[in-house]
Amino acid sequence: MFGTIVNAAAIVAGGTVGVLVKKGIPSHLEEALHRAMGLAVIVIGMNGVITNMVTANGDGTLSSSGELLLVFSLVLGVLVGEILRIEEGLNGLSQTVEKKLHLSGFAASFVSGTLIYCVGAMAIIGSINDGLNADSSVLLVKSTLDGISSIVLGATMGPGVIFAAIPVVLYQGSITLLAGVLSPVLQGELLRQICAVGYVLVACIGVNFMSSYHIKTANFLPALLVPPLWAAISALF
Repeated sequence: MFGTIVNAAAIVAGGTVGVLVKKGIPSHLEEALHRAMGLAVIVIGMNGVITNMVTANGDGTLSSSGELLLVFSLVLGVLVGEILRIEEGLNGLSQTVEKKLHLSGFAASFVSGTLIYCVGAMAIIGSINDGLNADSSVLLVKSTLDGISSIVLGATMGPGVIFAAIPVVLYQGSITLLAGVLSPVLQGELLRQICAVGYVLVACIGVNFMSSYHIKTANFLPALLVPPLWAAISALF
């Protein structure tokens, strides 16, 4: 759990610095940082998708796989998410906290921060390594990246990013504790499929930074469960 604890502490520290800095940032500069963060998140998301779907062959050519599963995952995932109204539920809970604690911007920054920090191969692989081998190196690198991004998120979106450390602890901590069970499953092609879907969600967050049109990213969360379900069904036949 050491890596996850350091990761959560980095998010809290970075988010706190960002919130403190936010007070002294002019509105036009804050808007520019918001757009810059959005562009960076889109690039990170698309890079993650390409990395997990495109492979280099021995002859130097490139090949891709998983397109149909990606489309199926997103379509089925958003249908389930819309029916369950996940985005509305998270926003409702976040806005309740926002009103009670008088924290402006809590809802948006909490949801965005949670998705950015929890989605990706580093969170899964790092947590498994931490649990199986007491190797926190991957999570320590992730902590550095998350700490830097939390400064920008705190400065542009608000204090909710600080509380995103809680789902990070729950998510990564659970994987660490269950590493012995999950390690044989969350690897290879399945891990790449899950990460490809996850990075699409990260790109959606970037689009929300850049555009007035809001994608209900949280409603796509069930899409992350489709690749494991597909793998389990395929194993039966």
